Amino acid sequence: MKTFIPWTFSTAAVAVAAFGTHDLQQPLTSAVSEIPGIGFGTWLLDKSNVSEAVSAAIQTGYRHIDCATIYGNQKEVGKGIADGLKKANLKRSDIWITSKLWNDHHEPKLAVEALQQTLVDLGIEYLDLWLMHWPVSTSPKTGKTKVGYLDAWHTMEKLHKTPQLRNIGVSNFSPSELKDLIDRSSTVPAVHQFEIHPYLPQTDFLDYHRELGIQVTAYSPFANTNPIYKPQPDDPPHLLTENLDMLAIAAERGCTTAQVALVWGRSRGCVVIPKASHVEHIKENFRAVECRLTDEDLERVDWVSDRYLKRFNNPSESWGVKLYDGLQDS
Repeated sequence: MKTFIPWTFSTAAVAVAAFGTHDLQQPLTSAVSEIPGIGFGTWLLDKSNVSEAVSAAIQTGYRHIDCATIYGNQKEVGKGIADGLKKANLKRSDIWITSKLWNDHHEPKLAVEALQQTLVDLGIEYLDLWLMHWPVSTSPKTGKTKVGYLDAWHTMEKLHKTPQLRNIGVSNFSPSELKDLIDRSSTVPAVHQFEIHPYLPQTDFLDYHRELGIQVTAYSPFANTNPIYKPQPDDPPHLLTENLDMLAIAAERGCTTAQVALVWGRSRGCVVIPKASHVEHIKENFRAVECRLTDEDLERVDWVSDRYLKRFNNPSESWGVKLYDGLQDS
């Protein structure tokens, strides 16, 4: 029986080789191969405690912070980064910071302004990764949303040549949109961030990214445990962290169900970005490095999606556009 060990773990180091292979205390190169395999997500973290949460995450060992303009908390995230670096005796180059371009700033001038504002809000001089948040453009004047991404991407390509931007990527694209963008651009996205968890494995799409050499980041790794995903009639019968199969695996391996979900995500080559607002959960998620699953365990997690398949983040109807064409549960 083969055991899957997702990350190198050393009890002598507070941070484990960032869920990767490099020493966390050495400066990152901003190459995608250096992206830490577990990031700290900041979506829906309240301004009242997000600074403390980000600082605690860095002190715990996280070396990857994922944020976005639309989250509305980047100034507070920036304060948390500064505090965490100071208390952990780290430099800016010791961590990876990702942010995202929102839909209403796709016009070239607005995209440039968005990057500058993001850097100011975060209190940093460069981003390791900037993602186009969605393959849609929203008019700042009318508020109307339509599918559109090439103008914004070509602006991002130009900004990629500056010292302020180390890598560029996309989020929430469909297979046809991703192919179209690559065919009509000179830069292949370094990273694609989209929803992946045991209720939505997207295995074929993940394999496609491996063929293209694009790193995948999985958001919402705990699926419907996110409170923004309101219960729907076609939901699985349990929250992912309360799924009976997940609970059984966790009990057998001495892990939590959240840790099982994170190890499963990493076993598939994804970067995972769990979020938490309480220190105990921040630490619990990071201790996924200590959770050892066998191949049989991972197969059992795969079976979860065979019975319950559900995408939770789909604003297609509210935006009046078709998203995720050709993907699972689109």
